[in-house]
Amino acid sequence: MTLRVTSPVSGRAVPLSEVPDPVFAQAMVGPGVAVEPDRGAADVVSPVDGVVVTLHPHAFVVATEDGAAVLVHLGIDTVKRKGEGFTLHVVKGETVRAGQPVVSWDPAEVEAAGFAPICPVIALDATPEVLGDRAGGPVAVGDALFSWQR
Repeated sequence: MTLRVTSPVSGRAVPLSEVPDPVFAQAMVGPGVAVEPDRGAADVVSPVDGVVVTLHPHAFVVATEDGAAVLVHLGIDTVKRKGEGFTLHVVKGETVRAGQPVVSWDPAEVEAAGFAPICPVIALDATPEVLGDRAGGPVAVGDALFSWQR
């Protein structure tokens, strides 16, 4: 089975190696793709259909019915903002559809506060070889970001 993971934000898809954080850049959390988001207030949407199993203002994990879990992290070190600048639209345990808004934020405001707004999208508990096609260049919300062979 192949899981299509879509972009939670509009921007430019880049390799994880471009994320200014070694934990993401070295794929210690898992393989994936990062998106350098367009600047301006926007909704961040679920990249897959599933259940919100982890939810913080700056990050969330959605697990699919078959157990694949995808992490979306909004910016680097944004946990230090303690939720400032993020508005949640769902609760932990909620079932969501790909494309459904999960969080609202403004990447330009995050950047102005001194944080990199880049968004790693990670296939948790996966190995790099299970990821198929990966997007590069411009992506819109809902565009395919990568495929995950399950």
